[in-house]
Amino acid sequence: MSILVNEPTAENVSFDANNLWVTLADGRKLGVPLAYFPRLLHATPQQRRQYVISGGGTGLHWEDIDENISVKSLILGIGDMTKPKKVRQSRGRKISARQ
Repeated sequence: MSILVNEPTAENVSFDANNLWVTLADGRKLGVPLAYFPRLLHATPQQRRQYVISGGGTGLHWEDIDENISVKSLILGIGDMTKPKKVRQSRGRKISARQ
């Protein structure tokens, strides 16, 4: 038996106050909390609107904030995989280099 599986592709991106919304070519609309993607969460509305749908719809890219998201990862519930910079101890306090 053969099963044909199409890779999900994006057709449109929009935002509300708390979510990234991706409209897929098959008609589904996927909502993902902005908290999953700190760069988008902290971006201005204008920066959020400056996206490119890449790879024939398989990826989303925001040049100004250096954010790349695969549509497949969104469907799988995978958020930002960027590792925070190393946290070091200083005088009993934790200090993150990513502030």
